This record gives sequence, C-alpha cells and structure tokens, in this order.
Amino acid sequence: MASLPIIDFGKWRNGSTEDRQQIAQKLATACKQVGFVYIINHGVRDDLLDDAFGWSKKLFDLPEEKKMLAPHPPGPNVHRGYSWPGLEKVSQYIHKEDQDSDAEDEELRKVQDCKESYEIGSEDNAEQPNVWLPEETLPGFRRFMTAFYGHCFDTAREILRAVALGIGLEDEDYLLRFHSGDNNQLRLLHYPPVETEKLSSNALARMPAHSDWGSITMLFQDDCGGLQVEDPNVPGTFVDATPLKRALVMNVGDLLMRWSNDYLKSTLHRVTVPPLQASKDGARLMTRARYSIPYFVSPDSKSLIECLPVCSNLENPAKYPPVIQEDYRRLRAKLQYPETKAKTVAVA
Repeated sequence: MASLPIIDFGKWRNGSTEDRQQIAQKLATACKQVGFVYIINHGVRDDLLDDAFGWSKKLFDLPEEKKMLAPHPPGPNVHRGYSWPGLEKVSQYIHKEDQDSDAEDEELRKVQDCKESYEIGSEDNAEQPNVWLPEETLPGFRRFMTAFYGHCFDTAREILRAVALGIGLEDEDYLLRFHSGDNNQLRLLHYPPVETEKLSSNALARMPAHSDWGSITMLFQDDCGGLQVEDPNVPGTFVDATPLKRALVMNVGDLLMRWSNDYLKSTLHRVTVPPLQASKDGARLMTRARYSIPYFVSPDSKSLIECLPVCSNLENPAKYPPVIQEDYRRLRAKLQYPETKAKTVAVA
C-alpha cells in the first residue's frame, strides 16, 4: 500500500443516482480493503477549518493555569474538557474487567503519551456534559466549537449514508437511525515539540498504534505529518498518511467493523515522529508542533449493535454477540484515563 485511497464527494449531494452509487461503492471498497481513505470535497468549508485550527492554537497557547479551568473529569466515564500531557494513555489493549488488576493497567501507562487535548461533545448529552472554559478566558470559543460540531456531523451523516448504500443496505438512512449526533466527540489535539531522542528511546510516545472505538472517525490535520496507517497486507508495516490539503481522513471504527461482521476494516494507526527541526541551540533535534482535529462518530449510547442484515448468512454467520454501545465504550476506556485527578506532566 503506497498511500491511502482518495474519494471525491463532489457529486454526492447533488449528483445523479449513478454518481451516488459509484461514490458509495468506491467508499465501501476502500473501507473493506484499507479501512482508511482521504475524502475531498467533503462539505466542511475551508474557512471553517481555518477558524477551527485558529481557535485550537489559541486554546493551547493559553497558560497552563487557564487551561486547567476546564479539567478533564477524573476516570474514564466522562470524556470532556482539557487533558494535560501525560493524563491520557492510548492503547490497543482492552481491559478484562474480571481478570486484570489495576497494577497491570498501570504497567501499560508507564510510557506516557506526549500530547494535550480538549474534548467537546453535544450540548444535549446529559451523560457526558461538556466542560467549558469560562467565557472570559477565551471569548467566542464555546460558540464557535458548538457550531463547528454541528457542521462536522452534517458531513458525517453523508458519509454514513454512503457507507450504508455501498455495503448494500436498501435504506441509505439505516445507520442514521442509530446516530442522532448526541454521542459524537470533537477533539482538539496538540502535540508539543519534544526531543526526538525521548521518542526513539520509548521514554515518551505521541500516540501508539491503536484502532478507534466507534462507527467512523473524520480527521482534519495540519501540514506537519506524523500520522501512519498499518498496511493491511503487511501487518506491522505502517504507511504515512501524508497531509492532503483540505481533505479529511476518514477511517472505520471498531464498532462499525463489528456491526458489519468484519466486512469493513478498522485499521491500526499511530502518530509518530514528524519531520524534524533543530532546536535553537542546535544541540537537540526537536519534533515540530502538530495540531489535528478528529471528530469521532458513535451510535447513541443505548444503541444495540448487532450484525447488519446484509453482512451475514448461513455460510458467514454473525461473529460477535450483540453489545450496547455504552457498555462497549466503558470497556475500551478503562485504561485510557486513570481514576485519580492528580496532575502529572510528561514533558520537562
């Protein structure tokens, strides 16, 4: 795999039935074979993306004590607000509730992830209420991000329709029955500059190899680079997802793979060392700062996820038992955030 497939959504909204079918089939094929695609002409306006990255930089440029006015709640159950470097640990490991001890979880957290993030959800999600900065700290931030969340879901709905059509569901709105938008998550991510030696020696990580948990993820990234996707034909080999201007990177999540009986592929990906620059004193190689904005699309929390009707038959029975979305999310989040609220700093 030299690079990710590119899908042009330019004719999806206003094209002919044939245009829409072709786009849907191309998307489904890419999601089956690779699990990751670039989507161009996706519908999120360029000016909105520029503004979103501008707000993200303003947020992360705030002094630490200002960002800590909206701290991530302790534990894995509510995923909102500001996460400081070293708090979150991304892993492909799935906690086994009745078998794993907390000590085993802590062992996996020893290599800290060097990033900071701010998590935003629907204002209508009472189970995971947003944790906002005070308005006077960053005036206009809440208003913009609330609107941007809605713009992202507008595009996500069209992608879900295309996926449904591409895999053969008669009703292209079938997946939308489970996605009101209230359980999605908008994430602002900042990877600060760090010594490359700390990354290469595994003293720190940026974001280790993992798959996403939900239905689909839409990612907007700056021009820094660093995102890599596992080649599905050569396990353990990762390919650069080189930033493509104005494109979004869309990938299949674990629940959609499970939903489709493994017809669609949820692929491992990671963030590693981007292009390097010398530090001011010339003595150390430092990574560039990287900004990205993923939008995670998940079924509503009470949704029962069971094999889609077109994805199983007598020769290919359902591989997974039904699962409630919220139960699955809590299982996967067990390692991600510790129960304590104590602040740790990963970067000196």
